[in-house]
Amino acid sequence: MSSRTSQISQPITIRRAVVRDAKRLTRLVRGSGAYEGKYAAAVAGYRVGPDYIEAHRAFVAVGADEHGGGRVLGFYSLVLAPPELDLLFVADEAQGRGIGLLLVAHMQAEARAAGLDRVKVVSHLPAEDFYHRAGAVRTGTALANPPAVPWDRPEFEFRIPSE
Repeated sequence: MSSRTSQISQPITIRRAVVRDAKRLTRLVRGSGAYEGKYAAAVAGYRVGPDYIEAHRAFVAVGADEHGGGRVLGFYSLVLAPPELDLLFVADEAQGRGIGLLLVAHMQAEARAAGLDRVKVVSHLPAEDFYHRAGAVRTGTALANPPAVPWDRPEFEFRIPSE
């Protein structure tokens, strides 16, 4: 059974990111298989710093390891004004196990609690199908912004129903 399709045997906890998570989150972004090849330059110097974690609603999905410690399997960052899912990453070896959907559901609950009715997402091209499956609606295209991002990207929106 490949790691992309195996089920998680340990519970997943979603908690607020803390400053000491910064290096792990940066490694997760820079090591993402979705940013290999022509996309590598977009994350080569990217840094999720302590200042970013303190300034945004960043949350991590943590799975227990065999030693009882926590292992960061993914994370997201929600910006409230204007409402946007700024980052969402799942470790390559943990993809296909529902962690991304857990993070999206958590983000939607956070957005609802903050009084938001929609959250924008500018998607990385390889993540477009994921956002469709997660319930986001395509709303347009974010045009290329060379040299940082020299390709157009799909824009989505999560509609957040009130409870």
